[in-house]
Amino acid sequence: MPEPKTEMSELDRLRAEHEAEQRAQQTPAQPPRPPATGQAPAGAAPKPGRKPSPPKPRGRPRTGARVAAVQALFQSEQNNEPAEVVVSQFQRHRLGTQPGDGGFEEGRVPEADAPLFSSIVMLVARNAEAVDKTVAAHLDPSWPLGKLDPVLRALLRAACAELREPPAAAPPAKVLINEYLDIAHGFFGGDEPRFANGVLDAMARSVRAEEFAGPPRRRGG
Repeated sequence: MPEPKTEMSELDRLRAEHEAEQRAQQTPAQPPRPPATGQAPAGAAPKPGRKPSPPKPRGRPRTGARVAAVQALFQSEQNNEPAEVVVSQFQRHRLGTQPGDGGFEEGRVPEADAPLFSSIVMLVARNAEAVDKTVAAHLDPSWPLGKLDPVLRALLRAACAELREPPAAAPPAKVLINEYLDIAHGFFGGDEPRFANGVLDAMARSVRAEEFAGPPRRRGG
């Protein structure tokens, strides 16, 4: 029966063309959104699973600030733009709402805490070497920082910068872990949240040891 085979091959071709067009329309400076499934074994690469739009932390300005910080750090690295320039761009075009502005679907974070957003991005920028060294110390050598998904890399950098702040000037470590884990679930649909959870926990226990009791989890998941 040749006709059904012909129809199926034509359908497959059209579907492939549509998927290729959708991939081509994605812009690298706007990281998509992340949920939770699977568990990455220690030292293994997390199975990728980006979501198509940013997480929507409605009613949580501080979470919104952290979402925007992850996006800004991603954009700064991908476009090779200074952190100060990206912060200014976000403050003018991505944070808050004005008449006629779009919402989350247009890449805005309308309820973000702008001062916290700026603080996180600049903390990473000013302490880039120390932040990367701390994150790298809690990754398996077979899967270094440079091999991570760039959005995941931005998320771990932002979390690390906050964890490195004196406890009196930052939320408790467990609060930060939960915040960034929620954001990871908003950006990813693969193993990345599990992977991030292991790294965040190990980093927090190292940087904020006084807030924890018991042995740390295995690195990288």
